[in-house]
Amino acid sequence: MLAAALRPILLPLSRIAFRPDVHGAANVPRAGPVILAANHLSFVDSFLIPLMTPRRVSFLAKEEYFRAGGPKQWATRTFITGIDAIPVPRGGYRAAQESLEVALRVLKDGGAFGIHPEGSRSRDGRLYRGRTGVGWLAIASGAPVVPVALLGTDRIQPVGASFPKPGKLTVRFGEPMFFTPPPGGRQGPARRAATDEIMAAIAKLSGQEVAPEYNELSGGQ
Repeated sequence: MLAAALRPILLPLSRIAFRPDVHGAANVPRAGPVILAANHLSFVDSFLIPLMTPRRVSFLAKEEYFRAGGPKQWATRTFITGIDAIPVPRGGYRAAQESLEVALRVLKDGGAFGIHPEGSRSRDGRLYRGRTGVGWLAIASGAPVVPVALLGTDRIQPVGASFPKPGKLTVRFGEPMFFTPPPGGRQGPARRAATDEIMAAIAKLSGQEVAPEYNELSGGQ
């Protein structure tokens, strides 16, 4: 209910503040499950994608954001609830797997789910190697994957900035990609191959330099 009420308010405000230039929105299915896999340059990425996408999109958010607190905490909690963020615990393999299970339920219910395969934000502007959770999710759900490139969010809210500032935003949605379970049940290589293909599509849209390694700030595999 809150998300439905806030979206009509947040959408025009975001268009005034960030002057978005959106390309390929028609590539996002208007109904049914879909995974939006995006690059990650700023804290604000997960908040802007749901506002720039022509349907509601759920992202995972640290459960700490949903806790009671002062005015700033209230504002954060209200905003992320308004964009359909889902609270999850963080830290360790079990928490990561639980997060993927939550995402899988969203997709099985016919929803749209957003994910940043790099894990943490890129501090140097390069596109880092994707972690295989997105491949796991694509194969397990059978949902199409729409690659997404965000440009300009690192200037709207640079790393270390407490709040976003007005700026120019570009969002590019690529063509849907489909992945099927591998013959013979070799899941690991299939997830890696799917993830690499998704990251290559994101790189083509964003024009970022590709880093061959993982973002070390993300931790784990």
